[in-house]
Amino acid sequence: MTPSAVRQDAARAARPRRGQPGWSGLPARPLLIAAGVLAVVAAAVLFPVAFPSPVATTYGFDTLIFVACASAWNLFSGYSGYLSLGNAVFFGSGVYAVAVGAQDWHLTGTAVFGLLPLAAAVGGGIAIPLGLIALRVRRHTFVVITIAFFFIFQLMAFNLAFTGGTSGLVAPILNWSGATYNNPFYYAALLLAGATVAVSWLIRRSRFGLHLRAIRDDEDRARGLGVPALRVKLAAFVLCGAITGLAGGLWYYFIGAAAPQSAFDPLFDLALVLMAFFGGLGTVAGPVLGALVIEPTQQWLTARFTSNYLSEILLGALFLVVILFMPRGVLPTASEWLARWRAAWRRRREPGAETRP
Repeated sequence: MTPSAVRQDAARAARPRRGQPGWSGLPARPLLIAAGVLAVVAAAVLFPVAFPSPVATTYGFDTLIFVACASAWNLFSGYSGYLSLGNAVFFGSGVYAVAVGAQDWHLTGTAVFGLLPLAAAVGGGIAIPLGLIALRVRRHTFVVITIAFFFIFQLMAFNLAFTGGTSGLVAPILNWSGATYNNPFYYAALLLAGATVAVSWLIRRSRFGLHLRAIRDDEDRARGLGVPALRVKLAAFVLCGAITGLAGGLWYYFIGAAAPQSAFDPLFDLALVLMAFFGGLGTVAGPVLGALVIEPTQQWLTARFTSNYLSEILLGALFLVVILFMPRGVLPTASEWLARWRAAWRRRREPGAETRP
């Protein structure tokens, strides 16, 4: 055996192996992820305590609503590859489901919260016929169909009598303390956002999520392998609609009014797309990061500058930067950079790396 071979065998024997002290392989990664998740959850729970201002808790509530809606959008569009620009249909339908129910049934106070399951049922119910129509076409046509459905529902909200027309519907008043008025809504939104992220994580690791990603990669081949494409897409679409409708119902009671221009807002869909693409399309944490960064920034820009469209212009510029320089999103790109750095660092630590050409 040559001296170089002896040195290589000694180096391999000296390297720490799995389960030994000093081994820095993959098992440390789940621990870091779990610690990060616990830190984020603790910060979210303590946020109203650390920042009790109504303005801060309003920002927090809106951000959590977008965390839930962006994660729900990614659950369908990010995993399946069918980009939807009509999720405002589910959001606005949830808004009006709670508004009309509270008005017709004369509900007041906390009894209105009992209508939130109705908002989820309406959002999911509308997704069934919409999905049966739109999901039979290819992806580019699907985008156009969702936009058409959005404008149909927006015009219905403006012109139907039971929606209140352009005047909208006013929510019942809650006789809560002004100092802590936002806190119950904040924690309800936090529960919804956490549940949505957990569902997204479970689906991604399940057979159902594998079917969705197979459809995203190659739908024809997935069908050939036995994936029931229409059924899988429809199930994800209905789940997305139910979560978004529930978020719309909660948002209506917090805002205190249902108006067509705010319930069916085209910028809502663009914001969801931007958040998912910014953080990382098709990942669990990507839409969460996008919502946590973009929504508070947009709120701050809107309050800071008098121009109503400055925040949209800046967010559009941000979207172009992400698409051009980080097309896969912040988290996947950062993960790739980190993997390259770790690989280079390990190569430098290998014995004989200094004498290698």
